[in-house]
Amino acid sequence: MPHKITLTGSATGPLREYDRYVAFDMREKGSPSAPKGLKKSTFISYTVFVAKKAFNKTGLTKKSIMHEKILIQGEPTLDIPIDECPGEVGVICFQITVLPNKNDKEKNDSDAKKEAKQEASASSEAQKNTEATAQEEAQAPISQPVANEQKKEPQSVQPEVKETPVQEKKVDPKKKQMTNQPKGTQDLLSFDDIIVPEEFLKTRPNPEKTQKVIDFVKRTGRLDEPLTIEKGSNVLKDGYRRYVVAKTVKMDKVPVVYEYQK
Repeated sequence: MPHKITLTGSATGPLREYDRYVAFDMREKGSPSAPKGLKKSTFISYTVFVAKKAFNKTGLTKKSIMHEKILIQGEPTLDIPIDECPGEVGVICFQITVLPNKNDKEKNDSDAKKEAKQEASASSEAQKNTEATAQEEAQAPISQPVANEQKKEPQSVQPEVKETPVQEKKVDPKKKQMTNQPKGTQDLLSFDDIIVPEEFLKTRPNPEKTQKVIDFVKRTGRLDEPLTIEKGSNVLKDGYRRYVVAKTVKMDKVPVVYEYQK
């Protein structure tokens, strides 16, 4: 029976087009707790291969695939040429699905509730102003029509003044993304500040895959993924191959994502 594999997440690199299929890279983090006596698993990188017809039906584009959350169902393969498969595991995709973004849904629901609440508040305020104006007109002498008119004008403008801060809130705040850095980057850290564990230094990354990352850096001016660093200690937790590449091309600062101590 063939081995099935399911991936969820977003593409971590640009979409690559071939004759009848497209390919992109993804990665998933292992289980947060390993059985007693075993080391914790780290990130595994995958290269997904999808038929063009199936990919076009999703409505995804070269830009949107980096931001949309997708579900991949397929089988692992080891028969893909290494220049087409920079990931550690190749995946032949049988089904690709675009998943709804929970953050967008929650934001839309929240905005809708704010708008409904604002409209109700403005309507209630306008009704109060109208009742107050009518009461003042009934109590004021007929010889003071000008004074009553002056009171009406600021009251009719008042709902518009209250709408202004609501519109500003919708425009405010948007997360600033670091320019020309891989997706997921939280900070830029000095290369010399990174501490490499002894077990990494004893290993030697695959030279062909390392050369591909070097070529990518020379072509784009950045790493393809950030290094995973333990917050506070600056100990390298994942991405030793990219660390070696950064050292080879003499990068002063490298993009990192933090892993917090438990």
